Amino acid sequence: MAPPGGSAEAQEILYGLHAVREALKAGNRPLQRVLVLRTDKQFTDVVQLARSQRVPIHVQPLASIDRLVPNGKHQGVVAFAAAKAYQTEESILARAAQRNEPPLLVILDGVEDPHNLGAVLRTAEGAGAHGVFIPERRAAGLTSVVAKASAGAIDYIPVARVTNMSRSIESLKAAGVWIYGVTPSANKIFTDVDLRGPVGLVLGGEGTGIRPGVLQHCDECVRIPLSGQVESLNVSVAAAIVLFEAVRQRRTTQDRPDSTGS
Repeated sequence: MAPPGGSAEAQEILYGLHAVREALKAGNRPLQRVLVLRTDKQFTDVVQLARSQRVPIHVQPLASIDRLVPNGKHQGVVAFAAAKAYQTEESILARAAQRNEPPLLVILDGVEDPHNLGAVLRTAEGAGAHGVFIPERRAAGLTSVVAKASAGAIDYIPVARVTNMSRSIESLKAAGVWIYGVTPSANKIFTDVDLRGPVGLVLGGEGTGIRPGVLQHCDECVRIPLSGQVESLNVSVAAAIVLFEAVRQRRTTQDRPDSTGS
């Protein structure tokens, strides 16, 4: 198997029934998604392996797969390798518990630009966040471009990929995490809320922001006040502003003298 094309992104592609099947069986190289011509007959075992590992399967026409592998030796199967294995909600919450800290989480609803995702990961890691949640579909995954944009942060910040963002938010709420949606339409300013407890910050994708179906699952919405003509900030900038307000509040609490005098 040789990488097609010769671009940096091409190095993330595996193709051919045997190569993709063995990558799924070994489990040593995380796969972001698998493209197949069909889900029946000779593709059945690859599809079943991918589903058992929660790797998204996309049925694509032959022309689309041919464009990814110019030499045509793909046998109808192409997989995109991730730069890092994904974590689970449970492992991220356990990370916070091990640090004896209230969870500080970033939840991204449809960030499609890999440079933006990388920048958010860099900011989240720098702020000491315990993990980042991204959706399985219609969003950037952990590619080499994201890894580069994160400036190394991808190796230190856990990222969970979820099938249903609304359901994941409800699960976090059940675990005691208070969910804030960061959106320009909110009435309350982000500095007016308490970010010292278990908190999840939901930020929307480029252009569309947080989807209404996801927004309705947030406990509360906050905004970043803007004085200029633009209506919103880049998602990585918005994440940095709110995350470091949480850092400020938490450090203020830690630095506060013990009122008992002990």
